[in-house]
Amino acid sequence: MISRRGFMGTISALAATPLLSEIALAQAARDSATSATQPVWLDSNENPAGPPRAAVEALIRSAPDAWRYGFEQQLDLTAAIAAREKLGPLQVTAGVGSGDVIAAAICAFTSASLPMITASPSYDIVVSFARRLGRKVVEIPLTKDWAYPVRELAAAAGKSGGGFIYLCNPNNPTSTLTPGEDIQWLATHLPANTVLFVDEAYLEFVDPARIDSAVRHVRAGLPVIVSRTYSKIYGMAGLRMGYGCASPDNIAAINGFLTNSVPLPTVHAVNAVLAEGPALIADRRRNNQQVRGELCAWLRDRGVNYIEPHANFIMIDVRRDTASFGKEMLSRGIAVGRPFPPLDHYLRVTIGTAEHMQRFKQEFASVYRA
Repeated sequence: MISRRGFMGTISALAATPLLSEIALAQAARDSATSATQPVWLDSNENPAGPPRAAVEALIRSAPDAWRYGFEQQLDLTAAIAAREKLGPLQVTAGVGSGDVIAAAICAFTSASLPMITASPSYDIVVSFARRLGRKVVEIPLTKDWAYPVRELAAAAGKSGGGFIYLCNPNNPTSTLTPGEDIQWLATHLPANTVLFVDEAYLEFVDPARIDSAVRHVRAGLPVIVSRTYSKIYGMAGLRMGYGCASPDNIAAINGFLTNSVPLPTVHAVNAVLAEGPALIADRRRNNQQVRGELCAWLRDRGVNYIEPHANFIMIDVRRDTASFGKEMLSRGIAVGRPFPPLDHYLRVTIGTAEHMQRFKQEFASVYRA
């Protein structure tokens, strides 16, 4: 059990250690691989269902036009997304993945005097990005239920004279939810000079009865920014498109740090999945829940502890150093998530296909018992 004092001590030590980029982390994992076979990829929260057929067909049709940037088509797409989100056309912007939107927002809304404020552990890549910009970062431990401590976040912003609050829901890497009523409280109790950024990359994996999108706070005119992505439930991580929703002024501030150049074939692919409707999301959500539920039952039957998941990944307590455990799994052909300090005994595992998870169970059981 990690005590609050011990947790914060570890966080303070990590603050001086810059994290690698995702591509560098992937290279490090590849360099450590000893398996001669292609690994089962359960390391990056990707969706093995892949792009919907309509998206693949759109990519094929649009490939000859890839010599063009497609700015006009991108504007049409963001307008269509805005209409779907019940927002105005100037309230949505596109990025090369939602990480692009997050990074631009950090540039726009943090400064030498306005810090980034978040909980920990959370999406450490964006936290590292803020530190590399020379911004102060305030990290507060997640609650005992692995949710964001919204009142403490607001208090930290008030103490700093404002800031940029980053909240990932469901959270990465814990796969846990911050209740909608907590986000509602935070959105309506933000101190002056404070912006709330809600990263909803994994929201579609959650039962809609459990939580609603924070985009409703954008519609209400609150200083809230919400990012979404086509990387996760849509299975289009390699195509790189996400989007942000906010007030026109906040979108304009974000756009100042974006290239606004999503590849044209990607724009066509996203247009194609927009036409698929909610049935696609519901079907993929059900499939993820079924495979995830089977894994959770298997872990419970063997007395293996885990954090109750709400996204397409799970954190499993392997009771020893995650880095060495993951290296052994990779040697057996299963690529799992990297370490997420200070959760040094928790292994992040993406929910793959039923066949993927069967292979995972076989190798995990052997390594866990060793």
